[in-house]
Amino acid sequence: MKKVQLLFFAAITALTMTNCTTIDSGSVGIRFLKWSSNEETHGGVIETCKGWVWYNPITQSIFEYPTFVQRKNYDKFTVNAKDASEFTMDPTLAYRLDQTKAIDVFIKYRRSLSEIEDGYIRTCIYEAYRTCANQYTSEYLMANRGEFEGEVRKRLEQSLSSEGFIVEEFTSQITPPASLAAAINAKNEAVQNALKAENKVKEAEAEAKIEIAKAEGEAKALKIKGDGEAYYNRVVAMSLNQLLVDQYAIEKWDGKLPEYYGGNGNMPFLKMK
Repeated sequence: MKKVQLLFFAAITALTMTNCTTIDSGSVGIRFLKWSSNEETHGGVIETCKGWVWYNPITQSIFEYPTFVQRKNYDKFTVNAKDASEFTMDPTLAYRLDQTKAIDVFIKYRRSLSEIEDGYIRTCIYEAYRTCANQYTSEYLMANRGEFEGEVRKRLEQSLSSEGFIVEEFTSQITPPASLAAAINAKNEAVQNALKAENKVKEAEAEAKIEIAKAEGEAKALKIKGDGEAYYNRVVAMSLNQLLVDQYAIEKWDGKLPEYYGGNGNMPFLKMK
């Protein structure tokens, strides 16, 4: 009797171990019927679940989706711009599953997130790039990468959100064709050289203005100096002329006073300064 009881207990324990599982707090579980897909049971899905989950392993199963952020680096692929130039894209996507749509994702795909990444999500990314690139010329795309990537992300978010996926981050490296890259580099170099030449012209003009201002200042200084010297010379000359006249008169005077007849009797005199 005891042996039968032990066997019964062991069977119950084994059955219990096979019909119980745990769903991590960072995931959501989907409990579903294995052989039912009618509309009344919503594709066989019974409920979402977390923590300890009890189920009938004969007729039921548990599918688990992580709900934390997933990051996927995709292989490079090419798309064509409006003028047929071929660009290489190297995208990286960070996304997470919308828990409120976990059942819809399971019913539609019944695949793991990694499988959905390599299937549906990759297709959405490619189509977003292809559709947007066809609206841009090569030159405009290269000059407005931010606008282009913003448009790609907007389209991608619209596609993925309707399917139950939330885009957290989306970045990409855009590589233009070699011929276009060379043309852009040549154009940029020409622009830089033109700016350098323009700056040199402005610098030369500024230096010329400085020299002109300096020369004008020196000319004015010389004029002021010359005017001063001329004025000084005139004053000195006038003074010297009078002195020379007086000196000459003294040298020629014989010491005798001149005699005047019929005069008024006044005594002439020499004016000395």
